[in-house]
Amino acid sequence: MLIDYAANVATVTLNRPAALNALSPQLAVELADCWRALAADKAVRAIVLTGAGDRAFCAGADLKRFVPLGNGMRAPEDEWDRRVLADPKILDIALLRTFDVGKPVVAAIQAQAIGGGVELIQATDLRVMADSATLSLKEVQWGLFPAGGSTVLLPRQLPWVIAMDMLLTGRAMTAGEALSHGLVNHVTQPHDTLATALRIATGIAGLAPLAVQAIRRAARLARSTTIEAGMALESEISEPIFHTADAVEGLAAFAERRTPRYVGA
Repeated sequence: MLIDYAANVATVTLNRPAALNALSPQLAVELADCWRALAADKAVRAIVLTGAGDRAFCAGADLKRFVPLGNGMRAPEDEWDRRVLADPKILDIALLRTFDVGKPVVAAIQAQAIGGGVELIQATDLRVMADSATLSLKEVQWGLFPAGGSTVLLPRQLPWVIAMDMLLTGRAMTAGEALSHGLVNHVTQPHDTLATALRIATGIAGLAPLAVQAIRRAARLARSTTIEAGMALESEISEPIFHTADAVEGLAAFAERRTPRYVGA
């Protein structure tokens, strides 16, 4: 896995192109550790997630490595296997199923995403997709279950019948379909996908980070509450933001017609 930093943006690249960037035990552990580190790094205000190469964004978990290890058909061979066995939830963390990095994540989907790769995308906040890429949940075709969050998140992010089509048939969704259904924000040519995602992330990183993170948190929490509870959460989360130094700076910059300088305080 590769991590690059520029202008308060971290770019995370899944780097197993020969294996379609499938999550091996090593890559899953590295990705889980990466999310934890980025969550704690105050210098990082936005994250871009992409895959190496032009064949796949991510093909999900490496079933040849994970399944035999998990059901005891394969003995642990290295430190990565032992980490997975010691922490059975590490794949959930890698897929952001049970862990919130706390900052906006922009997916740069430069090629096809399959299974857990689609589930990673569902956990992101904004998405840029190459016009040649596709999204598919093929688990049902293999007698498996898309257990990385798809039965929970996909029906919330797509119309019911569209989500069920993907989940129950394994049919691949094109970039055009994903855009028309609101599953992605932008469709680009493949060579522009990462650059577009970086522009979006850099723009967000230039905003007041406490406000950005609070807005994101309130919106994500409100997805699983009633409207009344969501309104109460919004009031609780928003109130401290009005008393930050960045709020004072933002209003002053607006009045003085200058670019604000946000420091995250």
